[in-house]
Formats: sequence, C-alpha cells, structure tokens
Amino acid sequence: MKEFNSCETGLHQARGARQEPKPAAAPRSEGLLPPQGGSGEAAQRVFPLSAIQGQPALVQALLLAAIEPQLGGVLIRGPRGTAKSTAARALADLLAPAPFVTLPLGASIEHVTGSLDLSKALAGHEVAFAPGLIAKAHEGVLYVDEINLLPDAIVDVLLDVAASGINRIERDGISHSHAARFVLVGTMNPEEGMLRPQLLDRLGLCVQLDNPQDPQLRSSIVKARLRFDLDPQGFVQSHAARQQEIRQRLAQARSRCRNASELAWSDAVHEAVALQCIAAQVDGLRADLVMLRAARALAAWQGSHSITPAHVAEVAPLVLQHRAAQPDPGSASQPQQTPAGTASAVPAAPSSTDRKDRTEPGIQASASPSTASREPGATGSLPQDAGPGLEQPPAGWGQAQAVSSVVFEPQQADAMAQAALEALAAKKARASGLLR
Repeated sequence: MKEFNSCETGLHQARGARQEPKPAAAPRSEGLLPPQGGSGEAAQRVFPLSAIQGQPALVQALLLAAIEPQLGGVLIRGPRGTAKSTAARALADLLAPAPFVTLPLGASIEHVTGSLDLSKALAGHEVAFAPGLIAKAHEGVLYVDEINLLPDAIVDVLLDVAASGINRIERDGISHSHAARFVLVGTMNPEEGMLRPQLLDRLGLCVQLDNPQDPQLRSSIVKARLRFDLDPQGFVQSHAARQQEIRQRLAQARSRCRNASELAWSDAVHEAVALQCIAAQVDGLRADLVMLRAARALAAWQGSHSITPAHVAEVAPLVLQHRAAQPDPGSASQPQQTPAGTASAVPAAPSSTDRKDRTEPGIQASASPSTASREPGATGSLPQDAGPGLEQPPAGWGQAQAVSSVVFEPQQADAMAQAALEALAAKKARASGLLR
C-alpha cells in the first residue's frame, strides 16, 4: 500500500512538473474585426432592435410582452435565419441592465427552477437553495430555442412562472419562492413537432415568420448585417438615437401599465374582444384576457389616453394566431352549386345493373352517355341524394337472405367431426414439439 501511494504521489508530481501556465484565452469575437476592449463591448455586439427589417409583427410582439409581463411570453414560429434569436437579444439590450438567459434543450427541471445546494449541504450540513436559470433571468429575457422539443413538464413550469412572476420550489427538503419576472421567448419549427394545445394556449402571443420574398428587402437586410459584422460599434452608434427613443417609450409604457388607475377597459373594448374570440372559435377565456392585456399594452406604447377597439383589432392576430380553430379539411371538397341550365356535377342514382357490377371485385361500372357531361372528378357511383365520398350499398343490403345448407347422415357427420378433432390434436402436437 505504501509503494502504491508513493508511486501515485510521484505520478502527480511528474504531471505537475510538465504542466505550464496557459495564457488567458482571448474573448471570442462575433464580428470580422478583432475584439476591442472596454466594458461596453458586449452591448455593442448586440444587433439593435431598431435595425431589424421586414419583421414588424415580431418586434411589436416582443415590445408588448416586455410592457406587460402577464401576457405569458411570445412564441415565434418560422424557418431558421429569420432574426428570431437576434430580436430576443435586442430586446434584452433595451431592458439593460438585464440578463439574457438561454435555456438548453438538455436542461433538467432542477437546473431550470433551482434545487438544493449540494456543496453547502456536504460542506457544512446546511440546507440552502441553489438558484436555477429562472432566477438568473429575473428582470430579463429567458430564451428557449425549439421550445416544442422541451419536455412538457419544463414548459409547464416556465409558463406558470412567466404568468405569475413567482417561482415556487418544493423539493429536496426545500420550500422556497422568489420573484421571477422575465420575458419568455420561445421559438419552434412546426415541421419538427407541435406543442400540446394546452401549452400553446398558455403562451400569450404568437408570431408566424416567413422568408422575405421581396428582392430589395432581402438585400437590404443582408447589407445591414454585413455592416454590423464589419463595424459593430459604428453600426450601433448609427442607431443610438432611435434605440434611446425606444428605450424611453418602453420605460414609460411599462410604468403606465403598472398603474392600475390608467387605461381602463371600456364596454366597447370588451365587446370587441368577445367578438374576435367568438369568430375565431377559441376554447376557454384565456384568449379574451390576453387580448385585453395586449390591447392595454399597445395603448400604453402608443401613448393613447384610452383603449379603443382599434387597439383590439391590431393585437388580435398575435393573440389568435395559435388559438384559432383550424378549418375543417373536408370543407374545401364540398360540392359547389352549379348554375341553372348546366350539367350537374352529381349524377343520377345508379341503376340495378350498375349496383350489381359494383359489387363484383375488379369490375367497374360502365360509363353511360349521361356521364359524358359530368365534371372531372365526379364519381359514377354517387346517387343524387348522397353526400360527397359516399357510395350506395349493394342491392338488397339489410334484407334477409336465404342460406343454403347440406344435410349429412349421422355416421358421416360423426366421421367428419372425428377427423377434425384428430387434425386439431396433431396441430397442437406439432406446435409443442412432440411431433417432428
């Protein structure tokens, strides 16, 4: 044992002798120029929100969620490369000093909400709380890329905290709660899977992004990004005045929304919200509450003295984008009414001969002269009163049918039954391996 310890000690000493102090790693540069020192470098590396082009609905949704935290966050659906994460980081820069926390897909629920501090528990037998990602995102932005791939339990916790503003932990012998006010921004690609309807409904606003199809707009977006990559400091400085204006308006709007005596909802606004939600056939009343709060946040952002139905109409698409009932897929295939004097798209009821031909497999009903004037796609087996896609049952369906039977002699019947029993016994024996 002493020889083993001495050998192990010598090995550690040899490793320590070979190790040399490494120089401090230089900060990673996101642009094309080498990083420039200074405390404001991190802020200068953030693409300004005022410089985002072609996505007005995205910018508006993020600002409304920052003004009214009770909206429950923003869901951004769309393809990659459409400024989803760029806009979220730009919003955190407007709320500065505010953290921007990214929730990885592999995070556990303890990592997200917080848990027992094991280091203190093992060192000093102290029960202490270790903050999670939610606590780090307080007064900032919590960004979740591909939120549809997160476990439902974590998404449920995030939505609870985002709506209430309080994170409550009851696990590992810990009963703790702390304030957690943040803007939840989640992105997803519908092609990779959808969130459950219950979780979709709890996300306040939703924005559907598309790729820009205008050549001038597309080239303008690319030129702005290239200018930012070449000279981040100069690009940010060129948008500093606009950024400061947005920052001041955002602070004033947030202050007005926190004041309960300002911007009350009138009966006309309530009626406008109810009509929007009824027309969209949404489930429950959460959409009504979110739309009222969003309209109030928009009125505060625009500096209006009161909330009007116009504010409701402007925020309705953001609220109903992911809540509206989907149209019936069969509604597009409903037959259209034909004008008088034209051939009907639905043929007359088939004759008994046609019914007989249809009941035989592999035989199609022969076309009659009356079917020559039918529209393409019409089926010759549809009766006049049958709905689209329905076929008439064969002739005599549902009526009692005669059953033919053969009479056997008693001895012959006994012999057939004995043969069937012997065949069954042989089959069971082969299955059990008794016969080969």
